[in-house]
Order: sequence, then C-alpha cells, then structure tokens
Amino acid sequence: MEILFAAVRTLLIIGILGVVVFRIFRIIRPFETGLVERLGKYNREAKSGLNIVIPGLERIIIVDMREQVIDVPPQEVITKDNVTITVDAIIYYEPTDPRKLVYNVGDFMTAATKLAQTNLRNVVGDLELDAALTSRETINTQLKLILDDATDKWGTRVVRVEIQRIDPPQDVQDSMNKVMKAERDRRAAVTEAEGLKRAAILTAEGRKESQVLDASGEAEALKQVADAQKYEKIAIAEGEAKAIEKVFEAIHKGNPTNDLIAIKYLESLEKVANGKATKIFLPADLSATLGSIGAVAELFKDTDEKSSDKPGKK
Repeated sequence: MEILFAAVRTLLIIGILGVVVFRIFRIIRPFETGLVERLGKYNREAKSGLNIVIPGLERIIIVDMREQVIDVPPQEVITKDNVTITVDAIIYYEPTDPRKLVYNVGDFMTAATKLAQTNLRNVVGDLELDAALTSRETINTQLKLILDDATDKWGTRVVRVEIQRIDPPQDVQDSMNKVMKAERDRRAAVTEAEGLKRAAILTAEGRKESQVLDASGEAEALKQVADAQKYEKIAIAEGEAKAIEKVFEAIHKGNPTNDLIAIKYLESLEKVANGKATKIFLPADLSATLGSIGAVAELFKDTDEKSSDKPGKK
C-alpha cells in the first residue's frame, strides 16, 4: 500500500509541476500578440516567442494580427429611384492595436458587420439603380473610408471593401434584359447597314476603277494602233518615194524619146477614160502634147506604108 500511495503522490506532483510549467511558460507565434493582465489590470504586451506568466496572478490574451475577412450578409436596399435591390459585401481588415481591439469593443465582428450594413444602405440609397449597378468602385471606396474612420478607435484598419453582388428585382431584371436585347439588335442593324454601305461603296469604287482601267487600256490600244498606222503610212510613203526616185533615175538613164513618152501618155489617158469619173481634166500645156501625138501619128503612118510596100516588091 505504501508503494502505491508513493506512486500516486509522485504522479500528482509531476502533473502539478507540468501544469505549473505550462501556465508559466507560454509560446506566442509570429503572427500573434499577447496582452498580459496582472490581477485584472493590463500590465504589458507579450511579443512572439517564449514568455513567462505568473500563474494565479497574471493572465494572457492572444490576439491574431493577420488580415481578417468579414462577410456582410445580403440585405435589401432602396435606391434613390425607389427600386429595392439586394446587396452584400466583404470587408477585409487587419488589427493595428491589439489593446484597443480587446478593450474598446466587446464583439468586433458583430459591430463591424452592423456598421457595414448601415453604411451600405446609406451609400447605395443615395444612388439610382443604373448608377448603383455601374458604380461598384465608387461604393467600395466610400464604404472603405467610412468604415476605416469608424473602426479606428477599435484598433483596426479596413484594407478594402468589395461589393459581391447587386441584384435588382426579377421584373426589373426582365426589363433590363429586354432593353439590352433591343440595344444589341439596334447595334447589329447599324453594323449590318454600315457593312452594306461600305460594300456598296467598295463595289462602286471597284467598278469606277475598272472603267477607268478599261478606258485607259482602250486609249492605249488606239494610240498604239494609230502609231502603227502612222509608221505603216510613213513606210509606204518612203517606199513609194524611193520607187519614184528609182523610176525617175531609170527614165533619165534610159534617155527616152518623145515618141515613147507620148505613147505612155496615151496609155495613161486610156486608163483615165475607162474610169467612172464624168469629168476628165487635161493638162493646160496642150500644144506640146498635141505635137507629141502628131509625131506618134506620123510614126504609125510610116509604119503602115512600109508594110504595104513589102507585098508589091514580091
């Protein structure tokens, strides 16, 4: 029995010592801050690491100094144009003074939530529905300034406020959807009309450029044809000129008699007389021409006489 009592006594002593050691030595993590109270009165601030607290005389309160989140429940708000909408938000805050956070407010989470709901009604209530739907950044900024100023005495700093959703009534949503659909249809019609207009303009410009190119091509072709005809006539004229020069040179080299010239002249008159012209113009110098014709007549006469004398001689 004595051995059993000794063992129990030893275990009790070890347990008491363990509890005392645990109550004396307290470890505070890096993101925490401790407030030490002695006999119910604030004594000191305990930093992160190992801290000694006198059991029975001192008590330590641990405060988390990390950034915290408060989810503001959805609530109905009446806008300036008397439309009831449902709004909810999220508040991000971080403790800056653990002493104020513990001693200046009993329940910070509840107090911050109620404060956010009240000011959310005030801020959104000053806006019309369209402005409330499109001015989330403005609402966030105004709420942040109001809450940051109000919670400063509680030892916290509001980092940011975010509006999660703003929901108008179902009938208002249906009307807005109809308006948006009509606006989209109008934009689609305008876009299609502009596209058709642009296509017509491009088609007209293309037709115009095509006609201009066709006209330019035809003009260039006519120019080339005219140049070719000009070069052809020039070549023909040059050839005829050379031919005339050759004939003129041959005639002078051959030294033709007046009789030959008269014969050629008569042949030419015969070709002229066979034409369809009703009038024939003869050279004004008829005396020389008639003299040549007379010489030709004498020539043929002599020839006929010589022909008639030849049978008689036989």
